[in-house]
Amino acid sequence: MLARISRRLAGLLATLVAASFVIFAAVYAAPGDPAVFLAGGRDKLTPEKLDLVRAQYHLDEPLVVQYGRWLGDCLHFDLGRSFKYGDQVADLVAARFPTTLALVVYATVLFVVLGVGAGILAAVRRGTWIDSAVVGGTTLAASVPSFVSAIALVALFGVQLGWFPVSGSGEGFAGGLHHLTLPALSLALGALALISRVTRQSMVDAGTADHVEAARASGIPESEIVRRHILRNALGPIVTMCGLVMAGMLAGTVVVETAFGISGVGSLLVGAINTHDFPVAQAVLLLMVTGYIVVTTLVDLVHPLLDPRVKEAAA
Repeated sequence: MLARISRRLAGLLATLVAASFVIFAAVYAAPGDPAVFLAGGRDKLTPEKLDLVRAQYHLDEPLVVQYGRWLGDCLHFDLGRSFKYGDQVADLVAARFPTTLALVVYATVLFVVLGVGAGILAAVRRGTWIDSAVVGGTTLAASVPSFVSAIALVALFGVQLGWFPVSGSGEGFAGGLHHLTLPALSLALGALALISRVTRQSMVDAGTADHVEAARASGIPESEIVRRHILRNALGPIVTMCGLVMAGMLAGTVVVETAFGISGVGSLLVGAINTHDFPVAQAVLLLMVTGYIVVTTLVDLVHPLLDPRVKEAAA
């Protein structure tokens, strides 16, 4: 077990280093010259002033040198200063991250509770109109892009019915929950559809196992069979998929936060890209990639504990 954890941690570090270089190189190669923005625009901008700005911010150095300097600073938790705001990037990200984290957690609760519940219901009522309704509804939800669902939710629940605010993040727990309901639901719809279908299929597969058929033949009530045998055996794939979906939700916040005017790291990334604020863009992208890699690694470590078959295969 310790050897497996060590291998996964080593792979985690190697992946993070490779991902950090890809992020830095992608931002480095993006169109536009940040030196022009730092110098205050092209008006009355001389080549000498432009060279001075590049030298001041080390923008005239080779890519590998800039990356090494940036990575070293990141290891000391120094993400640099924002080109646009002049503040420490770490402070900007730290101020907005709690809102994004709350949005992701809220959306995760929604897609886990509703998605797993719908999947169990469809599997238990397999072949009935309930099963068809769940499959059809989740197929429709999965085919709708998040920005389209955001517009539809705002139009219906925000404008027409007036049940929820259409922008902002609110104050306090109750206010924040109220303001984040529509964004969280918009973020969770696609995930909810995926989780419900994975849950249904896992439950159906587990329900055909020999020991389940033996339990049915022995006269054990179906509700107990579902709870003690089917759901327990189906739990591994369900938890794994939930973890993977949650890990990818940080990237989904970019669209949702922009659509709902939420001041989170997703909207911060959009603003940084539009203004060529390279340090902020690199920091937010690194945060998103790190979150994804860490969560997927944890899921990989937990999966064998939930599914003995995976543990035996790994051994």
